[in-house]
Amino acid sequence: MMMILIIYPLWFIVIASFSNPSDVANGNVWFWPKEWKLDGYIELMKQEMIWRGYLNTIFYTLIGTFIALFVNIPAGYALSRQDLFGKKIISMFFIIPMFFGGGLIPTYLVVKNFGLIDTFWVLVLPFSVSVFNIIIARTFFRNSLPESLWEAAQIDGCGTIRYFITMVLPLSKAILAVIGLWTAVGIWNSWFDAMIYISNENLQPLQLVLRRILIANESMLGTASGELASELRRLSEMMKYAAIVVSTLPIMCLYPFLQKYFNQGVMIGSIKE
Repeated sequence: MMMILIIYPLWFIVIASFSNPSDVANGNVWFWPKEWKLDGYIELMKQEMIWRGYLNTIFYTLIGTFIALFVNIPAGYALSRQDLFGKKIISMFFIIPMFFGGGLIPTYLVVKNFGLIDTFWVLVLPFSVSVFNIIIARTFFRNSLPESLWEAAQIDGCGTIRYFITMVLPLSKAILAVIGLWTAVGIWNSWFDAMIYISNENLQPLQLVLRRILIANESMLGTASGELASELRRLSEMMKYAAIVVSTLPIMCLYPFLQKYFNQGVMIGSIKE
């Protein structure tokens, strides 16, 4: 029953994207389209900027996820070590920003002063550090890696960096998958940061491009009348559902391959210390 409650809304979006909006509005579509229509997808794919947006989002997601893992995983491991010098001070340095932030305008000014406005890196560098992910990784390392493993590595002449690369990372596939999936989903669905920091149309991600397309369609509806308005309204509704499917399908296809690591990593990383 629980699976039906979770899966059906997703399935309804898919079948609604292939259905006549009037059938959806009148409640005639439940489990299967009354008649198959591809108009929404056809009109959506006619928009040339959607392909640029798709490519941009793929690059943002891949590079942003890699940078996030490169930053947060070592930080989590370092904080998990009992012999870290100044551990309490460093922990406070990470935790305080979780409760107090400068706000949008100071953040914008900082990003602008670094020269990142309207650049590719503005969506992958400034917000790559996640204190929440660092804490989850720290808890994972504390509960999953016995201290005896580090002691044995030291006896064999293994240094800290070598130990982290050759032993810690191979044993941490679960937490790597969890944080990687969280980060990838966040970057893929992000549009607000792009709206604030990117005005160059060639650098805008998919979500922002889809938003612009839908807003443009709504504007056209306001200037049309009669049969033209009815047809535009029909296409607009179908494009809304098609846009949801197009924007979520890649992440939904990725999740089954990471599910086993995701479940394991969440449970281990959530154990109270």
